[in-house]
Amino acid sequence: MRIGELARSARAVLAASLLLCAAGGAVAAPANGVDALLRRAVDGGWRPAAHKARDRYRHPVQTLEFFGLRPDMTVIELEPGAGWYTEILAPVLRERGKLIEAAPPLDAKKPFVRRMAARFAQKLEFDPTVYGKVKLVPFDPPRQVELGPRDSADMVLTFRNTHDWLNEGPTVLAKVFAAAYRVLKPGGVFGVVEHRARPYANAIESSRALHRIPEDYMIELGLKSGFRLAAVSEVNANPKDDETVNAHRLPPDLSGPGSEHAKMRAIGESDRMTLKLVKPGR
Repeated sequence: MRIGELARSARAVLAASLLLCAAGGAVAAPANGVDALLRRAVDGGWRPAAHKARDRYRHPVQTLEFFGLRPDMTVIELEPGAGWYTEILAPVLRERGKLIEAAPPLDAKKPFVRRMAARFAQKLEFDPTVYGKVKLVPFDPPRQVELGPRDSADMVLTFRNTHDWLNEGPTVLAKVFAAAYRVLKPGGVFGVVEHRARPYANAIESSRALHRIPEDYMIELGLKSGFRLAAVSEVNANPKDDETVNAHRLPPDLSGPGSEHAKMRAIGESDRMTLKLVKPGR
């Protein structure tokens, strides 16, 4: 059996075992109107063509419906980067909900983070009809991790950046999980998408070398942080990816040598876990 097949088999066993113990594992159908709102946002003219081209790998409609997004929610997105998901969340939440972007501050310590923060701020200012109601909260782990008042958010989302905090140290990632737990209302959802490492691999080594985290490590951290595992989805899985390649060598970064770009494009974007963690209480 090949590495990729072994990994998928181990993941299936892990997910089945954990979900037997997780209440509410069934995924509810999307609320009335949410699917249409999401599809209009995905098709929006404010989204660059390069971002739309990645929809087939990132599955934004299915992912957000899996997490249970509703247009009347207060949602916090962690470290939005270039705002790929912001382009979809902002218009969906604009009229009835609230989108809070936990973004790096303009005075962040690392120069590339400051540049990223400046570009994101410019993006929000450029199109106020889409982003005019988006709120910002400074987020720069481990220096700044607080996301807002306790029990104030319905959903916290993180897309492909938990490995960055683990690379700062296990306690930094644990602080982010703890901050998400504090800010969520009872019954609130912490939605996690991340590049997936092989099952039971060394999490710190995989994160630093490959920018990937084992799914079992992420689930265990969620449970230790007080969450329950409500559901696991394979919507962002990629069976062509054997999970031993540095995630940034794959599209869209293609950070490796030009001679391997065709091979990496044939694989597509990374294999990713999609976890729905819930704060107990409601």
